[in-house]
Amino acid sequence: MKRIKLLNNLLSAALVVLPSVPEALAADRPNVVLIMSDDQGYGDLRCHGNGVIRTPHLDTLHGESVRLTNFHVDPTCSPTRSALMTGRYSTRTGCWHTIMGRSLLFSGEVTMGDVFRRAGYRTAVFGKWHLGDNYPMRPQDRGFDETLVLGGGGITQTPDFWGNDYFDDTYFHNGRTERQQGYCTDVFFEAAQAFIETNRDRPFFVYLPTNVAHGPYNVADEYSRRYREAGVAPTMANFYGMIENLDENVGRLRAWLRQLELEQNTILIFMTDNGTAEGAAPRRNETGSWSGFNAGMRGQKGSQYDGGHRVPFFVRWPAGGIGGGRDEHRLAAHFDVLPTLAELCGLEIPARVALDGVSLAPLLRGNPADWPERTLFAHVQRQEIPPKWVRSAAMTDRWRLIDGKELYDLPDDPGQQRDVAAEHPEVVTRLREAYEAWWATLEPSFDDYGHLALGAEAADPVDLTCHDWHSDQVPWHQGMIRAAPWANGYWVVLVTRPGRYEFTLRQQPREAAFPIQADRARVQVDEVEAETAIPEGATSVTLTLNLRAGPGRLQTWFTNAAEGRSRGAFFVSIRRLSDPE
Repeated sequence: MKRIKLLNNLLSAALVVLPSVPEALAADRPNVVLIMSDDQGYGDLRCHGNGVIRTPHLDTLHGESVRLTNFHVDPTCSPTRSALMTGRYSTRTGCWHTIMGRSLLFSGEVTMGDVFRRAGYRTAVFGKWHLGDNYPMRPQDRGFDETLVLGGGGITQTPDFWGNDYFDDTYFHNGRTERQQGYCTDVFFEAAQAFIETNRDRPFFVYLPTNVAHGPYNVADEYSRRYREAGVAPTMANFYGMIENLDENVGRLRAWLRQLELEQNTILIFMTDNGTAEGAAPRRNETGSWSGFNAGMRGQKGSQYDGGHRVPFFVRWPAGGIGGGRDEHRLAAHFDVLPTLAELCGLEIPARVALDGVSLAPLLRGNPADWPERTLFAHVQRQEIPPKWVRSAAMTDRWRLIDGKELYDLPDDPGQQRDVAAEHPEVVTRLREAYEAWWATLEPSFDDYGHLALGAEAADPVDLTCHDWHSDQVPWHQGMIRAAPWANGYWVVLVTRPGRYEFTLRQQPREAAFPIQADRARVQVDEVEAETAIPEGATSVTLTLNLRAGPGRLQTWFTNAAEGRSRGAFFVSIRRLSDPE
């Protein structure tokens, strides 16, 4: 690495700090509540034609909103969240995967939380962050005053609190673990309502990215039973039940805003983070009389076809003249949300931020004079270094170029069934050239990393998990941890201060008290390493290293002599002990 230059860049960008403005300047600005559900597709709403699912409150919101019917996100979780938060293509921000150290938002990015807080808003996030669980990627490091979030990309994933199951779980409240009572969606919405009540006399920004309807599909039987009885396959019935519970919470939140006399001057947005995970068709080994519904689209979560990334987007702001029940069909995307809210709320985005999005305010207000033709891109990049043209879509209002070779005319073929590339070679050439130019702007990000900070005064000690390993074998789920795979990888870290550091290695997290299945342990940060024997029955082992400041690679080993194999420590706690010895 170009160590000195990189260290200076990382230290200067470790936290984005924007100067704040006086609270009085924000007093008359609208509140904002942004709800984003997980893995719910365009067709997982009754108002979009699904004849089985029950979503009366979202249907009502749909009827009162401006609906962007050609709104696109990334086809998977973290990338969508990073683009939404920054107004930039996800790959620029460090997030092109959901694990593997490639779901960590680069420290120099300015977020929606930063922008709202700088403008005098009180800011909060309740639910799924999925842009990093460690400093400086946590939501409290990225502009949010109040945080109640799960770990990793979903409840039961490796960074989540051990043993969570959607009911009465433990989440991270302002950085500390805290047990909650109730179903996950109920907990997050109730926390949002309490925050709103506390801050009713000043403008607030509430980001509500729910865990549902992400798998595993756990929900009370009262929500899923009615779908099973209607002929919906079991997993899809649970999936629909989770969405129905979400819908109830949306209704309660809207009633709460009305009760507090805040609804008129609150911008309320509902969207989802990618295409459906379970609503398009029953699982292969399950049957039911209901075949699923995907609103006529091809593909679902993870697909480059529209079913993977075209999602609902409803926005309502009565005091601002936005609503009334109207469709807007122009091409738009998740990175447009930040510049749109900046215009509607009178926020200032730092001039140094190179936005990819544009303000959609003219479309929302019904006067898109001379609205330009846009070419936007979506792709799925679940590798350490993204390959070109793989699972990609170049999009205009009319056309979709898939993987650089298939072309679909959306007005005539919304289901993307007839490839017309041979009939329109000039369109293929034009969109390929646009993709090539776009890709060239992404490539500088491939050599950068989201660095996990060690020894920072704002976060010491640090708890790392193998969810963020750079590896082709990442145990990202607690079930995988219990299976104890023979896997290993490394973390990319930034040692913020030189000193003596203590590393406590575990096979399962502290609360599991699980005996390590190994004889020896080793830890290494670049060229510095230490090794020790593991006492029989030990649930953790501690080693120390003298480290210099700067970026590096951290790796661990648990070696089992009887098996003749080793695996990495899936959980590592690190704290700075002292200045260098």
